[in-house]
Amino acid sequence: MIISYKWLNDYVKSSLTPNEIDETLTFSGLEIEGVEKVETIKGGLEHVVIGKVMTCEDHPDSDHLHVTTVDVGGDRLLDIVCGAANVAAGQKVVVATIGTQIWTSETEYFEIKKSKIRGKVSEGMICAEDELGLGTSHDGIMVLPDDAPIGMPAKEYFHVEEDYAIEVAITANRSDATSHIGVGRDLVAAYNTQHGGNLKLEIPSVEDYKQDNNDRTINVRVEDTECCPRYSGVTITGVKVAESPDWLKNKLRTVGIRPINNIVDITNYVLMEVGQPMHAFDADKIDGNTVVVKKLAEGTPFITLDGVERKLNGTELMICNEKEGMCIAGVFGGEKSGVSEATTNVFLESAYFNPVSVRKTSKYHGLKTDASFRYERGCDPNITIYALKRAAMLIKEIAGGKISSDIIDIYPTPIERPKVEVNFRSMFDLIGKEIPVDTIKSILGMLDITVESETAEGMILRIPTNKVDVTRQCDVVEEIMRIYGYNNISFDETLSSCLSYNKKPNPNKIQNIVGDYLANNGFVEIMNNSLSKAEYYDNTADFDSKNNVVLLNPLSKELNVLRQTLLYSGMECIVYNINHKIKNQKLFEFGKHYRYNPEQADNADITKRYSEERHLSIFMTGKESGESWKMPSSPVDFYFLKSHIVNILRRLRINTGRIVAEPAKAKYFAEGIDLMFKDSKKVLVSMGRVAKATLKKMDCKQDVFYADINWDLLLKSIPTQEVTFTEIAKNPEVRRDLALVIDKNITFDAIEKLAFETEKKLLKNVGLFDVYEGEHIEDGKKSYAVSFILQDKDKTLSDKQIESIMAKLQKNFETRLGAKIRS
Repeated sequence: MIISYKWLNDYVKSSLTPNEIDETLTFSGLEIEGVEKVETIKGGLEHVVIGKVMTCEDHPDSDHLHVTTVDVGGDRLLDIVCGAANVAAGQKVVVATIGTQIWTSETEYFEIKKSKIRGKVSEGMICAEDELGLGTSHDGIMVLPDDAPIGMPAKEYFHVEEDYAIEVAITANRSDATSHIGVGRDLVAAYNTQHGGNLKLEIPSVEDYKQDNNDRTINVRVEDTECCPRYSGVTITGVKVAESPDWLKNKLRTVGIRPINNIVDITNYVLMEVGQPMHAFDADKIDGNTVVVKKLAEGTPFITLDGVERKLNGTELMICNEKEGMCIAGVFGGEKSGVSEATTNVFLESAYFNPVSVRKTSKYHGLKTDASFRYERGCDPNITIYALKRAAMLIKEIAGGKISSDIIDIYPTPIERPKVEVNFRSMFDLIGKEIPVDTIKSILGMLDITVESETAEGMILRIPTNKVDVTRQCDVVEEIMRIYGYNNISFDETLSSCLSYNKKPNPNKIQNIVGDYLANNGFVEIMNNSLSKAEYYDNTADFDSKNNVVLLNPLSKELNVLRQTLLYSGMECIVYNINHKIKNQKLFEFGKHYRYNPEQADNADITKRYSEERHLSIFMTGKESGESWKMPSSPVDFYFLKSHIVNILRRLRINTGRIVAEPAKAKYFAEGIDLMFKDSKKVLVSMGRVAKATLKKMDCKQDVFYADINWDLLLKSIPTQEVTFTEIAKNPEVRRDLALVIDKNITFDAIEKLAFETEKKLLKNVGLFDVYEGEHIEDGKKSYAVSFILQDKDKTLSDKQIESIMAKLQKNFETRLGAKIRS
């Protein structure tokens, strides 16, 4: 939000510089994002002067250009080539001399230089009003009155003012600071408290407000008091809609609001002054002479002020007449409701709308306005009448007219100032320092927080209704502290510590171990939004859309459910990177799966209706490593992915003997396996190559290998006993190899298990180093070249022992697996 330095001084008269205001407000909790010097006219009309055209002749080489000489009060006349049809000798004009910057937009300009135009020297430019930002007309050059002084800087002639635009970062909880008076209140409180100043906040009085007659009363009917707790309005007749005076236009321009006409400009002025949004209706366009506050049917078309037709969803609060909608309440006006030059009678609206209703409507229609910005944060429901009177008085002063009705104020359930009880002792404990009670009361008073009653132990406070976030003692302490100054709280050198005991395994430590392993092996961690789009789960075999956790107020249609899987968000990252020429990727993400259980819809226990699980997802695509002149890189494959999964399980000491592998059930895999526990049949890991249909759905044009690890289940599977260490054996290992011809359906896993069953004491490792199918091998058979590592920690193995073990292994392979030894 932009605050004008000069405008702020209307309410807080001080000699503070913009930088001093910046520092004071920032330390009081209103962060200033920037202070910029601005002029009411872009560029400040530097080097632009008032001149007189002395001579004007047709250009000899053009049928539309003119060659002029212009007196700008200097030692000589300037030669200027001008293309305007209305230029003539004797005119008083506005001249941009050499060095003037002509702004064509907020960020672009061109500079006037001495040049030749079709052979004739030109030393400046005679300007139209739109070229200098003085108006919108481009019919020709500006012709000034005859009494305009030659040589006077245009800055002085047009009363160009300088100001400072102070950009304030307004957080969602600071609805009280969305105006100049709101910011001024904080400035006064903080400066007086921290610097011992005596600044005062001067709020314009509306005591002189009076009704002129009762000639034009607009009836108001509020049908939805939940979305519109308060609606106030008044009618003003006989107004003259015209351009606003310079002082009003200049103030609005400084804060980034484009002047429109005096009526609309006044409503915007009051908005920026006190933070109360207002709307001015053409009273003669209110059919039935009645304003109705209600909701319209879903699908009703409504054309807003920007000329766009929007379909209502039936939840928006609308300001209507007896026939149709006129305005989306608190968000945007309608095409037919606004004030025009033909308007003579105005109905002023000043209302309080439900913040949640306005926020939902604003997000649904993608409309962000100054009004919705304030209503969403919670306007002050008890300021509507003040704002109405202030605007009406300004309209009478600037646009004329008479106040021709009583103030209509529909407020069935008044919102009282909240009551908060505070205890001095607990306040001081929260603050960390004893602050004098008189100082606390002074701060509260400057923030318009009143003391209802006081005892030696504490106080009962009444909080203004513009501070929607102050509801508890801790909130009051926060208000006190930001004004008192956090930097005024000293800290002693006492250090307190305590011992804590974490259950094992420590989830954070385990996550760091796995994350470090993956990062050290070239993987990059990604963090995606838990929100996803519902269409990912439509018509899929693996996920049911009925299990979506749907958001009641989604940020957008692409982020309207909580994700059931990490697959789609990870695929989005992969596709994004591929589109940016990053073909080789290894990614991982720790995140949650969310699920709604419709069969538990009536269960009072929310943990039954909704469930969530932590998972680890791993993605690989492209090649294993980047290009290298020394050795080629192979494409990633299933076995490359599996090796990392196995290493993770081994690193965490998970007993793989409890785990069996079965074909993956998920349809988003073209091929893959599920690793599950034998006893519980719970799937620990699903991994494989992503199916073509899923790749097409995500618009991915290269193979992706994906693993999904149930992280919650993995943590439960990690052994809790301490790691024990044994001395390294001093005796050497012995290796023996066997080439086994076996049926194709027999896996290496079966060979490994049988080997360890046969020799439990001396067999240390079984490895597979070659698989062969083809010539000299029967159909339906394959050859496994298997290595066996034998070792005795007490003595060196003898040849007799080794041969005995190998004979037992060979016999069991032949009898139980039907293997033949290949020679």
